[in-house]
Amino acid sequence: MKKNILCILLVCYTITSLSQVKYKSAFSITNDNDLYISTHQDRYYTNGLFLTYSFASSILKENLLKKIYSFELGQKLYSPFKANVTDVSEHDRPFAGYLYGSAGFKKFYKNNSYFGLSGEIGILGPSAYGEQSMNFVHSIYGFNPANGWKYQIKDAFALNFKAEYLQSLYNKSKFFDLNWKNTANIGTVFTDISTGLFSRIGTKKLQKTANTVAFNSNLNHKNSEFNNEIETFFYINPMLRLAVYDATIQGSFLTENNTVTYELRPLVVTTEFGFWFTSNRFNFKYMIVHHTKKLESKNVPNGNLYGGIQINYLFN
Repeated sequence: MKKNILCILLVCYTITSLSQVKYKSAFSITNDNDLYISTHQDRYYTNGLFLTYSFASSILKENLLKKIYSFELGQKLYSPFKANVTDVSEHDRPFAGYLYGSAGFKKFYKNNSYFGLSGEIGILGPSAYGEQSMNFVHSIYGFNPANGWKYQIKDAFALNFKAEYLQSLYNKSKFFDLNWKNTANIGTVFTDISTGLFSRIGTKKLQKTANTVAFNSNLNHKNSEFNNEIETFFYINPMLRLAVYDATIQGSFLTENNTVTYELRPLVVTTEFGFWFTSNRFNFKYMIVHHTKKLESKNVPNGNLYGGIQINYLFN
């Protein structure tokens, strides 16, 4: 009997020890592509690839629970309703490639809110290697090389800044919360503001704003009051965006005589929903994004869908 009790205590101690793990750094790879929802769709925002390194700071002020720094290398590709459109008059959206590097931080406060700020520097146009990247993806799936990149948005210097703010509206339930989310972009590629709601529905107890994979806050320095916990939840994030400027559609104000450009549709509704789960050092997300029409082109449908996956690896 004593041996059984000792075994049970040992197992409980082991489980408790394993649950009190702290990982302060993460490497993430994210890929957006409409192939994740359809093997027949290849249009508009057709591919995004992002490599991110994040780490939790050891220096905190009194009102802060956590501060996390991030560095990212990203590429976004845009195309008309299909990648092979021989007649330029049928391009209902410009071809465009955007390549950038960014750095930023997020501060997580004790009142279940966070503020983030980041800056991007890069290139828009042929020097972003959009055509080469798309053809590489097409070769993997056995698709024909893209036709029409010679009409893409011209080369232009890219400098953009992004601010984020989120405030918890309801967090009394263990398995449901509701948050008010806001973002703003300003720069030579994107200028817009967005506001909306972010809600999680958990199959396990939800973690706080300052310690959840939902907001990339599940990184903990050794002096953090949090541990890395197991998370499994669905989420939905509807946003209303007021777009002022988008160089991938209008062409950059730094260049002239782009072959294909369109005017923006200022109000866009974007709804992202998906699923997150964690397993030891790995986190996994699958998402689907729907957005309304972004530009004044009569051939573009009123709505469009694409999917995405993200895998994080946590370490010290």
